[in-house]
Amino acid sequence: MSTFSSPTPAPGGRKLAASALKRAGLIDRDEHMRDVSSENPGGRKGISKIRSHRPRPVDIFKDQPGHSRATTLASRSQPGASLEGISIRGAASGRTSTVGRLRRNVPGMTSASAAAGGRVATVAVKAVDVWRDFVKRRWNPETRFLNLESMSSDPELGKHGLFPPGTPGSSIKEASVIFKLASQLEPPPQTISLANNNIGTGQLLSTLAHYLPTLANLSLQNNDLKVWRDMDHISGRKGKLEHLRELILLGNPLRELEMKHGRGDKYKSEVTRRFPSLVMLDQEAIATIAFDAPTPSCTTATEERPTATTFPFEMKPSFITGVDNAVISNFLVRFFPLFDNQRAALLDAYHPSATFSYSVNTTIPSRARTQGLHSSREFPNQRKLDWAVWLGDSRNLTRLGRSDGAEKAVNTLHVGSEAVIRAIASLPKTKHEISNSPDKFCVDAWPIGQGDSLKLFISLHGQFNEEPSQGIRSFDRTFVLAPAPPGSRAKLNGWDVVVLSDQWTIRAYSSHEAWRPGPMRVQAEEGLPTALQPPQAMPQHSAATIAVPSQAQLEGALSGFSEPQRRLIVEICQRTRLNVKYAVDCLQNNGWDLDRAVANFEQVKGALSRDAFL
Repeated sequence: MSTFSSPTPAPGGRKLAASALKRAGLIDRDEHMRDVSSENPGGRKGISKIRSHRPRPVDIFKDQPGHSRATTLASRSQPGASLEGISIRGAASGRTSTVGRLRRNVPGMTSASAAAGGRVATVAVKAVDVWRDFVKRRWNPETRFLNLESMSSDPELGKHGLFPPGTPGSSIKEASVIFKLASQLEPPPQTISLANNNIGTGQLLSTLAHYLPTLANLSLQNNDLKVWRDMDHISGRKGKLEHLRELILLGNPLRELEMKHGRGDKYKSEVTRRFPSLVMLDQEAIATIAFDAPTPSCTTATEERPTATTFPFEMKPSFITGVDNAVISNFLVRFFPLFDNQRAALLDAYHPSATFSYSVNTTIPSRARTQGLHSSREFPNQRKLDWAVWLGDSRNLTRLGRSDGAEKAVNTLHVGSEAVIRAIASLPKTKHEISNSPDKFCVDAWPIGQGDSLKLFISLHGQFNEEPSQGIRSFDRTFVLAPAPPGSRAKLNGWDVVVLSDQWTIRAYSSHEAWRPGPMRVQAEEGLPTALQPPQAMPQHSAATIAVPSQAQLEGALSGFSEPQRRLIVEICQRTRLNVKYAVDCLQNNGWDLDRAVANFEQVKGALSRDAFL
């Protein structure tokens, strides 16, 4: 094995080396050369005290006669100074330097030649100034159009070594600089084209909506966007291009693969779900659905026509008809606390031949996924939930296997009150906050059948907390009730009705905002006014039937009115959530006509203060 070491110079070798260096102009005088290897055994050399032969930029000015610091600074500030050789290091760093360093080890470059005029100093410019000039060159204020197409082929950007979005080496920083500069243009841009930039990830576009929230038209044609997650960076949540009217995705793998496999309708649905305000997609108009609702032939009010962001009809409050509200309220207020805390005590609430089944839907709704209801920090317990404890007895007919599907469908339908109690006792513990949070529940009810076979149908939508994780699940529950027979165990234990059928669907959590009265968003967005401005944004009948004022409070407030008037006051309180004082005023001003009072309330409810409501 060979080893490398410094050979011992021959006698007189040091003198010959010094003469050679002096003739080459690399040293100015003789220096005593010594072998340091003997002083540092192991081959490690000490720090040389000999001045480096490599020139420094400052030496150029020191060696030239007549140059001083003052004249040097003055020469740099002369107008018309040459900017050739502008050098910028890093597209986003914005670092500047006044004098670039000389290139080292250039053949023939010596101190003498540099002093004779061979200085190669460069003046640098901030990268942001180059980007600003680029944006201004691409901006058309008359049409409010910013052309950011084919940025990689721009000669000025290439000259300064900048990396526009989509080019190898680019990052989100460059895109953010461009979008921020665009946001400073006047008037604000309405149309931006980012076509032909080879953008392969939506992350490069994630700041577009932040800096240009009112953008109306966007072209991403001929880029390399492949998955829907790329589009989620500029859509899906509040403040993400809510005013976008036209989008072009032609030439992207995301679109072309969907079209190639005959999934054009799915592609359009996915895009419009993320951008509900769109009217043009890929240079084609988007078809919208509207219904021709009959309207009075003579009307003085101008009806607001539905737009592409809302359904033609508004969400209405809970629908309860043909049955006394107290019957429903008494049943629900008693049933769910027992279901949460003492399920065995519900034995008398079920008819001896009652049926019960439940099914599980584990799919997270698109709206909930977009809003981050299962991953947000606001709902930390959602990750603790486990569907495994629910799946064993689930009667989801769409998930039953072919081999044992029929048998399981029979076995998971529990018949008889005792079988029902055993089934519900085996399920995880729950907590329904019906009395405390009535706005989180929606109740619809009406009678079915006729004569002696008259029954009551109740459909309830809401949410519950699962114990012990405290995670939230949504549910739909359908009851078919019948009057409790006189002398029956149910009647003797205070149940006015008994359960004939109980069907329960447990779902992944989705906000109760879905049934809030008022305009219905086509997609998951916020900002629309609700039908009821103050706290009446909760379902009216649900709040009235589940959380009405106590009987003692009502009797005290209604003591000065006749029995027919009391009924009207209670009815309008339930239907409008007005407090007693405002309910009385509303009825008195409308001649104690309930229908006129409710119609009058609908006209003025937006102007009422919070004090007017329960």
